[in-house]
Amino acid sequence: MPELSHRRRQLVLAICCMSLLIVSLDVTILNVALPAMQTDLHASTSGLQWTIDAYTLVLASLLMLAGSTADRIGRKRVFIAGLVVFSLGSLLCSLAPDLDALIWFRMIQAVGGSMLNPVAMSIITNTFTEPRERARAIGVWGAVVGISMAAGPLIGGLLVDSVGWRSIFWINLPVGLAALLLTLKFIPESRAPKARRADPVGQLLVIALFGSLTYAIIEAPSSGFTSILPFAILALAALAGLLWYEPRRDEPLIDLRFFRSAPFSGATVIAISAFSALGGFLFLSTLYLQNVVGLDALHAGLWMLPMAVPTFLCAPISGRLVGSRGPRISLLIAGTAMTASAVLFAGFEAETSGVSRFIGYALFGIGFGFVNAPITNTAVSGMPRAQAGVAAAVASTSRQLGQTLGVAVVGAVLASGVVASSYKETFVSAARPGWWILVACGLAVLVLGAVTSGAWARRTAERTAEKLSSVEVREAAGISA
Repeated sequence: MPELSHRRRQLVLAICCMSLLIVSLDVTILNVALPAMQTDLHASTSGLQWTIDAYTLVLASLLMLAGSTADRIGRKRVFIAGLVVFSLGSLLCSLAPDLDALIWFRMIQAVGGSMLNPVAMSIITNTFTEPRERARAIGVWGAVVGISMAAGPLIGGLLVDSVGWRSIFWINLPVGLAALLLTLKFIPESRAPKARRADPVGQLLVIALFGSLTYAIIEAPSSGFTSILPFAILALAALAGLLWYEPRRDEPLIDLRFFRSAPFSGATVIAISAFSALGGFLFLSTLYLQNVVGLDALHAGLWMLPMAVPTFLCAPISGRLVGSRGPRISLLIAGTAMTASAVLFAGFEAETSGVSRFIGYALFGIGFGFVNAPITNTAVSGMPRAQAGVAAAVASTSRQLGQTLGVAVVGAVLASGVVASSYKETFVSAARPGWWILVACGLAVLVLGAVTSGAWARRTAERTAEKLSSVEVREAAGISA
């Protein structure tokens, strides 16, 4: 990628953030619309889970393929394709005649979405090469998530109450079109110096692992253990296949050597934990506010502001902290705040009190605002720039996998405990195990943040970067490793 002026770099960052905005808006807007969809499409709790997880599951399955493909054939080209497919999928979702069609159209959306965030992060990584400037850019990137969390529920609630749930997908069309036109004009093409070959076997194993695991979790409450056992076995077999097959490839879909770096491994598990907490938090909160408290979509969206505003304010602060002091402080703040928030709901039923609910939402927003920048920065820092797309895609995959698992696990726990005939009376007690799961997620962020950001962890990252760089040099010279 050619050296760009400061103004041009900021413009590239803004365009990339537009793609993150529509992908993130899609999640937060959809959560507010779930009760309206449930009524209109006669969906069960598992049906609502699939409207979210069909999207995040496909995203998680294809992100690494999209990242490596962009490094190989051109990041701008893949980014443009993603904008087109995502916008088309959004249009189809707005026209879905039933729940099954909506789930399939959400999967088309996700195919486009898989080409956006990891590729955009790779573009940012290759545009902002100075570490502090890159960390600040990633902080801005994280703030966009806060904007989507603030704007999504409000816009979604207004649209659902005034026009209907189908209109929530229309918001993606003008933003997607504007991002497409700006990308064509201002983002330069870039690719990795050495193209990575496709890994179809690895890709199929990833799809089998994520898909069978999610299906087993979501369908367990309604289908029973015997029915989902084959899918659980398939998930284990796919995982074993990945661990055996990928190290034997010269250019694997998932380069397991990355995980020799403690900060990288920690960032991956932290991303899964943090976004599991986010997925479960939004799912429980939305259903409680609308189906139990009886709020309409707009007022339920307003209750998301105590969470969204701190996320928006804390994300750039976290980016600056990571740039100047490293990831440790941000991760410790994030883990502490997210754990405290979940404890309020799990141990003190904070959702039943307006003041406690406000405090719980605000604490979660602070934690989530601080967690994004260290995840992304740790994932790409120290890795060879030629593999920036793959490293960023692993981080993005971890986020989407986490959100998929959060909705699947928490939704399954809720479905197994809530009684349809007395939904309002049993919801709080049925949701309590789900909140304790979110407590565990927050503790994982806290403990791993402390363990994987110290001197020992940094040494493992340095050794991993040296080995990866030396292998790249030998491969570039045509010398067998």
